[in-house]
Parts: sequence; C-alpha cells; structure tokens
Amino acid sequence: MDEMDFGLYATYIFFAVAVVAAVVLPLVSALKAPAGLVKSLASVGGLVVVFIIAYSISGSELSTRAVAAGLTESSSKMIGAGLTLFYIVFVVAALGVVFSEINKALK
Repeated sequence: MDEMDFGLYATYIFFAVAVVAAVVLPLVSALKAPAGLVKSLASVGGLVVVFIIAYSISGSELSTRAVAAGLTESSSKMIGAGLTLFYIVFVVAALGVVFSEINKALK
C-alpha cells in the first residue's frame, strides 16, 4: 500500500466517523432534552413547508443546452425549488441578523 492509498483510506475512515458523530450526538442530546427536540422538529417542518411552496412556484422550462446536458423537466423543477428555497432562507436569515442587531442596539 503506498502513501496515497493510506491517505485515502484514512480520509474515508475519518469521514465515516464524522458522519456517525453528526447523526448520533444530536440524537443523544435531543433524547436528554425532549423540549429541544420539539423545537427542532417544528423548524424542520417549517423548512419542509417552505420547500413545498418553493417547489410549487418553480418552473420546469428547459433550454436546448439543458436538454443536451441531460436534464429533465422534473430535475429542472427540483433545481429551481432548491434555488428558490435558498433565496428564501437567505433573506430570512439576513432579516434575522438585522432585526437582532437593531433589537440589541435599542436595549
């Protein structure tokens, strides 16, 4: 085994450990404090609702270049929904930052 193979295998192992830790540790802490779990589930539910809205308003038009690249109407609609969701979440986060700064300055 040369050095590159060792590095790749080490990266795979570290990535697997990180994924397991990212999934298991929040679940453990959520089971210790179920009230936080309810808030998290409400946030995820809100994000799903916003995604459904973004999906319903996104278009499925295809250009000739997109067809040549192998995109379908459903993949175009999903990409549009993802972009719309990103824009909505970005604007809400920016407004949250502005609101918190104004609120902190007034106190």
